[in-house]
Amino acid sequence: MERTFVAVKPDGVQRGIIGEVITRLERRGLKLVAISMMQVSDSLAREHYGEHVERPFFAGLVSFISSAPIVAMIWEGENAVALARQTMGATNPANAAPGTIRGDFGINIGRNIVHGSDSLAAAEREIGLFFGPSAGLDYTRSNDVWITES
Repeated sequence: MERTFVAVKPDGVQRGIIGEVITRLERRGLKLVAISMMQVSDSLAREHYGEHVERPFFAGLVSFISSAPIVAMIWEGENAVALARQTMGATNPANAAPGTIRGDFGINIGRNIVHGSDSLAAAEREIGLFFGPSAGLDYTRSNDVWITES
């Protein structure tokens, strides 16, 4: 089973759609294994967005993600990274399909509600940054047999 990192960003928290994000990921069949509401520090924001440090929008990313609380989560499931990203929709809400989180709630690329890991390597790195290397519960849901074929 894959694990992926998803965060409801400050705009999603402030707009009160945390539950909607969680509901959509659960309905997709993913399993929530860790969750934390937190205020992102400047140093964590800089490390999280480190790959963009030379880009002109880096300062804005750091400022925004640390401007208000976020909800950080670890989701588990078969093809978790791809399923979470499909459920979130295109990064730019203008290009996101209706029925996706960003397509239904996003306004522009700077206020696109959620962040999700774009690869298994990114998921591992981001989970480590926000939760530590051995985070997340291992448990079985009674409906797991109805979600994926063993």
